Amino acid sequence: MRILIAAAATFLAVQFAAVGSNAANLVAKVNLSSQTMTVTQNGIVKYRWKVSTARQGYVTPTGSYSAKWASRNHRSRKYDNAPMPYAIFFNGGYAVHATFDLKRLGRPASHGCVRLHPDNAAQFFAMATANGLGNTRIVIAQ
Repeated sequence: MRILIAAAATFLAVQFAAVGSNAANLVAKVNLSSQTMTVTQNGIVKYRWKVSTARQGYVTPTGSYSAKWASRNHRSRKYDNAPMPYAIFFNGGYAVHATFDLKRLGRPASHGCVRLHPDNAAQFFAMATANGLGNTRIVIAQ
Protein backbone atom coordinates (compact mmCIF):
# COMPACT_ATOMS: atom_id res chain seq x y z
CA MET A 1 0.00 0.00 0.00
CA ARG A 2 2.85 2.40 0.86
CA ILE A 3 4.44 1.73 -2.53
CA LEU A 4 1.16 2.59 -4.27
CA ILE A 5 0.79 5.85 -2.32
CA ALA A 6 4.45 6.77 -2.97
CA ALA A 7 4.01 6.05 -6.68
CA ALA A 8 0.84 8.17 -6.82
CA ALA A 9 2.55 11.04 -4.98
CA THR A 10 5.53 10.88 -7.35
CA PHE A 11 3.22 10.86 -10.37
CA LEU A 12 1.34 13.94 -9.11
CA ALA A 13 4.57 15.78 -8.27
CA VAL A 14 5.87 15.18 -11.80
CA GLN A 15 2.59 16.37 -13.31
CA PHE A 16 2.56 19.60 -11.30
CA ALA A 17 6.25 20.24 -11.98
CA ALA A 18 5.62 19.91 -15.73
CA VAL A 19 2.77 22.43 -15.58
CA GLY A 20 4.91 24.91 -13.63
CA SER A 21 7.84 24.63 -16.01
CA ASN A 22 5.64 25.29 -19.05
CA ALA A 23 4.06 28.41 -17.57
CA ALA A 24 5.36 31.77 -18.72
CA ASN A 25 6.89 33.70 -15.86
CA LEU A 26 7.43 36.92 -17.88
CA VAL A 27 4.15 38.41 -19.10
CA ALA A 28 3.58 41.62 -21.03
CA LYS A 29 -0.09 42.65 -20.91
CA VAL A 30 -0.99 45.25 -23.52
CA ASN A 31 -4.20 47.20 -22.95
CA LEU A 32 -5.38 48.70 -26.24
CA SER A 33 -7.87 51.04 -24.55
CA SER A 34 -5.34 52.65 -22.22
CA GLN A 35 -2.36 52.23 -24.60
CA THR A 36 -0.24 50.73 -21.84
CA MET A 37 1.85 47.63 -21.35
CA THR A 38 2.28 46.09 -17.91
CA VAL A 39 5.21 43.72 -17.49
CA THR A 40 5.04 41.15 -14.71
CA GLN A 41 7.66 38.62 -13.72
CA ASN A 42 6.69 35.73 -11.50
CA GLY A 43 3.39 37.53 -10.87
CA ILE A 44 5.04 40.76 -9.65
CA VAL A 45 4.51 43.98 -11.60
CA LYS A 46 7.91 45.23 -12.74
CA TYR A 47 6.97 47.96 -15.24
CA ARG A 48 4.04 49.87 -16.68
CA TRP A 49 4.80 51.76 -19.89
CA LYS A 50 3.00 53.80 -22.53
CA VAL A 51 2.72 52.13 -25.93
CA SER A 52 1.42 52.88 -29.38
CA THR A 53 -0.61 50.22 -31.14
CA ALA A 54 -2.51 50.13 -34.44
CA ARG A 55 -3.88 53.39 -35.77
CA GLN A 56 -7.13 53.60 -37.74
CA GLY A 57 -7.11 51.31 -40.75
CA TYR A 58 -4.72 48.81 -39.12
CA VAL A 59 -5.08 46.20 -36.40
CA THR A 60 -3.07 44.95 -33.46
CA PRO A 61 -4.10 41.32 -32.98
CA THR A 62 -5.69 40.51 -29.64
CA GLY A 63 -5.01 37.27 -27.80
CA SER A 64 -2.33 35.52 -25.83
CA TYR A 65 0.93 34.68 -27.59
CA SER A 66 4.27 33.21 -26.68
CA ALA A 67 7.30 35.16 -27.86
CA LYS A 68 8.55 33.51 -31.04
CA TRP A 69 11.84 35.19 -31.93
CA ALA A 70 13.93 38.24 -31.14
CA SER A 71 15.89 40.66 -33.30
CA ARG A 72 17.95 43.41 -31.71
CA ASN A 73 18.35 45.58 -34.84
CA HIS A 74 15.43 44.50 -37.02
CA ARG A 75 14.24 46.46 -40.05
CA SER A 76 10.81 46.04 -41.60
CA ARG A 77 10.72 44.44 -45.03
CA LYS A 78 7.10 45.45 -45.39
CA TYR A 79 7.36 49.13 -44.42
CA ASP A 80 10.30 50.70 -46.31
CA ASN A 81 13.06 49.23 -44.16
CA ALA A 82 11.67 51.04 -41.09
CA PRO A 83 13.72 50.43 -37.93
CA MET A 84 12.23 48.05 -35.35
CA PRO A 85 14.95 47.89 -32.69
CA TYR A 86 14.67 45.44 -29.81
CA ALA A 87 11.89 43.50 -31.56
CA ILE A 88 10.22 40.57 -29.83
CA PHE A 89 8.00 38.89 -32.45
CA PHE A 90 4.85 37.19 -31.22
CA ASN A 91 2.54 36.64 -34.21
CA GLY A 92 3.94 36.55 -37.74
CA GLY A 93 5.28 40.03 -38.49
CA TYR A 94 3.79 41.57 -35.33
CA ALA A 95 6.25 42.52 -32.62
CA VAL A 96 6.83 44.56 -29.50
CA HIS A 97 9.64 46.96 -30.45
CA ALA A 98 11.14 50.42 -29.96
CA THR A 99 9.99 53.55 -31.74
CA PHE A 100 11.61 56.92 -32.20
CA ASP A 101 8.22 58.62 -32.66
CA LEU A 102 8.03 59.35 -28.93
CA LYS A 103 5.35 62.04 -29.11
CA ARG A 104 2.82 59.41 -30.21
CA LEU A 105 3.36 57.03 -27.32
CA GLY A 106 0.14 56.63 -25.37
CA ARG A 107 -2.10 56.68 -28.45
CA PRO A 108 -2.64 54.52 -31.54
CA ALA A 109 -0.01 55.25 -34.20
CA SER A 110 1.45 52.02 -35.59
CA HIS A 111 0.72 49.61 -38.43
CA GLY A 112 -0.16 47.00 -35.80
CA CYS A 113 2.97 46.40 -33.77
CA VAL A 114 3.26 47.39 -30.13
CA ARG A 115 5.72 50.28 -30.00
CA LEU A 116 7.65 51.34 -26.88
CA HIS A 117 10.11 54.03 -25.85
CA PRO A 118 13.60 52.76 -26.85
CA ASP A 119 14.74 52.49 -23.21
CA ASN A 120 11.66 50.44 -22.33
CA ALA A 121 11.98 48.26 -25.43
CA ALA A 122 15.62 47.56 -24.57
CA GLN A 123 14.61 46.61 -21.02
CA PHE A 124 11.84 44.28 -22.23
CA PHE A 125 14.15 42.76 -24.86
CA ALA A 126 16.80 42.05 -22.22
CA MET A 127 14.24 40.51 -19.87
CA ALA A 128 12.66 38.35 -22.59
CA THR A 129 15.95 37.04 -23.96
CA ALA A 130 17.40 36.40 -20.49
CA ASN A 131 14.19 34.74 -19.32
CA GLY A 132 13.81 32.68 -22.49
CA LEU A 133 11.35 33.43 -25.25
CA GLY A 134 9.48 30.22 -24.43
CA ASN A 135 8.85 31.61 -20.95
CA THR A 136 7.68 35.01 -22.26
CA ARG A 137 4.01 35.68 -22.96
CA ILE A 138 2.44 38.68 -24.67
CA VAL A 139 -1.24 39.22 -23.94
CA ILE A 140 -3.16 41.86 -25.90
CA ALA A 141 -6.68 42.86 -24.92
CA GLN A 142 -9.10 45.73 -25.48
